[in-house]
Order: sequence, then C-alpha cells, then structure tokens
Amino acid sequence: MRRRPQRGTTTVEFAIIALLVMITVFAGLEFGRALFVMNVLTEATRRGARLAAVCPIGDPKPASAAIFANGGGNSPVIAGLTTANVQVQYLDVNGGAIANPAGNFGAIRYVNVSIVGFAQTLLIPSLVTTIPINGFSTTLPRESLGIPRTGVVTAC
Repeated sequence: MRRRPQRGTTTVEFAIIALLVMITVFAGLEFGRALFVMNVLTEATRRGARLAAVCPIGDPKPASAAIFANGGGNSPVIAGLTTANVQVQYLDVNGGAIANPAGNFGAIRYVNVSIVGFAQTLLIPSLVTTIPINGFSTTLPRESLGIPRTGVVTAC
C-alpha cells in the first residue's frame, strides 16, 4: 500500500492563504469606508457653512443640514454623528472668533463650521478600535446672515 505523508497539507495551506486574503479584503473595505466617512464629513462642513452664511445667527438649521438630517438630531448617513458635533463660529476680519455674534453683527466677516468630538470605530479583523476624527472645517465669507434688504428676518 502506498503511503501519503503529505495528506492534509493543502487544507493547512488553504487556511493560511484564506486568512491572509480575508484580512486584506476586510482591510480594503474598511479603508474604503474610512474614505467615505472623510468625504461625508468634508461635505457636511461645506453644507453647514453655506447655510450658516445665509441663515440668522443662532439658527439650528445649519447644524441639521450639515449632518444630512431632516428634522432629527442624528445623521442618517454616518452613525454617531449628531448636531452636537457641529460647531458654528462667526469670525471677524482677522479670523478670530466673535464671542457675542448677535451683539457684534457688523464685525462678522466669515462663518466657520467644524466637526468636533466625533469618533469612528474601525472594524478591521482582530483590530477593533475607535479613532477620533477631527480637523474637518470650512470657512466661507458671510452673506446676508438672514437679514434681507427689505422685509423681516425669517428663520431658514
């Protein structure tokens, strides 16, 4: 009878290669998702700044629009992103934040919207970690700030 000393080696080789392939596939998927989240956060700050430039000071609509929410406080696009993560600042001609924008309306030259205090969980196999995501900010020149040339101020 013939002996097979290497019986089962293909199963072991397949298990090793399959593990490496699956880790590579999931890492690629997570990298793609991370790029998607970064793109959405960039677009969120742009949308919020665009709306804050034309809405009255203190209006909650820019924060809601920034997270793509239609009336709710949570983002339907990115889990964990809320209106509390959106910071709207009104800046003077030098780019400094104005402490009381309603009282210093004439000094406002720019509107800045930032994403703050947001973290995203990565699900790479054998590595589940939460990383903070900050640094997303958009600054635009102010426009009407909700004050029409004629008529009354209305909310956005």
